[in-house]
Amino acid sequence: MSAGCLYYVMGPSGVGKDSVLAWVREHGVPHGVLCAHRYITRPAHAGSENHVALSDAEFQSREQRGLFALTWEAHGLHYGIGNEVGHWLARGADVLVNGSRGAFALACERFPSLRPVLITASPDVIAKRLAARGRESEAEIAARIARLSAYPVPPDSVVIHNDGCLAEAGASLLQAIRAAHLRRAG
Repeated sequence: MSAGCLYYVMGPSGVGKDSVLAWVREHGVPHGVLCAHRYITRPAHAGSENHVALSDAEFQSREQRGLFALTWEAHGLHYGIGNEVGHWLARGADVLVNGSRGAFALACERFPSLRPVLITASPDVIAKRLAARGRESEAEIAARIARLSAYPVPPDSVVIHNDGCLAEAGASLLQAIRAAHLRRAG
């Protein structure tokens, strides 16, 4: 049995990663592709991504025990991808995960089968989405927009533009996953 492929989805806050991933889950992830959740030190609430909410102490305890395959910190929160992802890949499952641009290099080291997926949107659309969610001040939004070019597009990335219709962006990602999954299975 060959190892599975990790679809590592990333992009700046406000591009709609969570929305695109939710759309993909609702519209038919191919058989053999698993959607991983993240562990985050943010309370779970309606409208946010489906994640496992942990306190800072719980997160640190799990991290110290080596229960995460990958961790990073962003915007005052801790994020983790559980070791279960490695087990799924080793058993031939393809895995879709919401990652981080800042942890991308480490993810490449830890997951040799990684396939980068970059979700993008125009600066104006990102600024409007960030303002609408109401978690950042105008200054924080401006700082996020200023960092957009800080991360180059990784080679061999699937690039999904999410400026308009969510269904179009979701369908583009789903099509890319299905095509790659069929090539691997075939």
